[in-house]
Amino acid sequence: MKNKIIYCEDDLVAGAKFKAEAAIDTEMTGLSLSRDRLCVAQVADGAGKIYVIKLAPPYRCPNLKKLLADPGICKIFHFARADIGMIRKCLGIEVANVFCTKIASRLVRTYTDKHSLKTLVKEFFGIDLNKDEQTSDWSAKLSKKQVEYAAGDVAYLHGLKNMLTGMLEREGRLALAQKCFGFLNVRAELDLDGWPDEDIFAH
Repeated sequence: MKNKIIYCEDDLVAGAKFKAEAAIDTEMTGLSLSRDRLCVAQVADGAGKIYVIKLAPPYRCPNLKKLLADPGICKIFHFARADIGMIRKCLGIEVANVFCTKIASRLVRTYTDKHSLKTLVKEFFGIDLNKDEQTSDWSAKLSKKQVEYAAGDVAYLHGLKNMLTGMLEREGRLALAQKCFGFLNVRAELDLDGWPDEDIFAH
């Protein structure tokens, strides 16, 4: 199924429909929670539409915030910790009902130490994601290549969730994964409050 990419300014378009799941990713000015800011959010509905939303302060985006905070819709991320932290900082909300494909991969793909989105898409779908735009300037006007890159980062998350959930069930680790997903908002709060690397559970 070929996805339709819908570009949005400042907010998710009104009337966008999601059933049980939405795949989410973000692009930022950099990787520092304290220094950098949110620039783009991309959202896939799993039914053929991907919304690429250009964002900027003061982040008045009620439709996007409503989706992210909706406990009835599972939000699928890859490396949710970074996205949730930036969303919490810039949008001021907690993301409800999360599934992280990177955490799921680490719990069941113990035969490897490679858990990037590119690696997972290659292994499960045989597709090489082009990551050339990953480190481009996301705060400027978006190019066609950037929009296509952003869409690509959410295009496979629904499928990855399904496959990884099957593996988690097979290995008896789905309940453990769900507990990890439930901790992600706390982990993001620790990151924002100054404990990004320290293991506070250590002696």
